[in-house]
Amino acid sequence: QAGLMESGGDSVQAGGSLRLSCTVSGGSKGSRDMAWFRQAPGKEREGVAAINKARGFIYYHNSVKGRFTISQDNDKNAIYLQMNNLNPEDSGVYYCASQGLALRPASYEYWGQGTQVTVSS
Repeated sequence: QAGLMESGGDSVQAGGSLRLSCTVSGGSKGSRDMAWFRQAPGKEREGVAAINKARGFIYYHNSVKGRFTISQDNDKNAIYLQMNNLNPEDSGVYYCASQGLALRPASYEYWGQGTQVTVSS
């Protein structure tokens, strides 16, 4: 059973930046994707970015393209999300997930507890 731990969430002003980190402990390294999802109050969980470094795949939600960058460190069994030019619509709880496919939340096997991102205008 893998455990995922997110960090880096905070409150920032619009236009600011944050870097989220997610480390995976336990379990075995799988070959499927890792991803970031977010969920705002009253909204469904949506995929933000996904990565499979070994296979050379990266996916982004259209709303974050050009502003967010996902990266993966296989040695540390971690993924990161650099978020620039944040706007209030980016607010929500950000979740790390592993062993899934692209930006499909139902496909992911393991989830972290989430980290709160709040962007004020």
